[in-house]
Amino acid sequence: MAARAAVFDVDGTLTDTNHLHVVAWWEAFRQAGHTVPMPDIHRAIGLGSDDLIERLLGPDRDRDQDSAIGSAHKALYGTYVDRLPAFEGAGDLLRALAGRGWRVVLATSASGPELAALRRAVDADEAIAGTASSDDVDEGKPSPEPVRLALELAGAEAGQAVFVGDTVWDMEAAARAGVRSVAVLSGGIPRADLERAGADAVFRDVADLLARLDESPFVDESPFA
Repeated sequence: MAARAAVFDVDGTLTDTNHLHVVAWWEAFRQAGHTVPMPDIHRAIGLGSDDLIERLLGPDRDRDQDSAIGSAHKALYGTYVDRLPAFEGAGDLLRALAGRGWRVVLATSASGPELAALRRAVDADEAIAGTASSDDVDEGKPSPEPVRLALELAGAEAGQAVFVGDTVWDMEAAARAGVRSVAVLSGGIPRADLERAGADAVFRDVADLLARLDESPFVDESPFA
């Protein structure tokens, strides 16, 4: 039987951390002399740091500030790492999929101590077969590279995979990699935006997905398969 991959974003999908990132980025920009509206930052969450700064400050910015802004965000967000919250059902969902024979791989822009803290919050390491972090790829989402690396780690083909995320960048990355996608609304992005970006199915959060797993793209007889 061919390997099947369940690929998961982390921030906003498995962990309730998107708005912590928004506040940390807002303050990092403020310290560098930039006033960036929080709704704009929220819509950019899920991009890697370089792409997020490019999107919010534009190509004509003082690029010499980029490193300091990114470092400030990391330091500010780091004040939360000992208490990052996982969404209800996050670990249970990963264990349930692993128990059904899916190879669970994380595809995330987090890395290092931040990623370790997120994994501690989810508390399902026994179900996770691998991680494609920002340290492992040249381009983050919406590039398909993180999803393709996750498939490689799982030993699965695109047609035997499902990607779960909460942002339009997640949905676009999955579509470019030829992978079916499930969106969750827990990251705060509207359903219509996620569907427009390519989501095959939308659930309220991971607890809702777990409760309705047999109605999702994770079953062969699913209408989404």
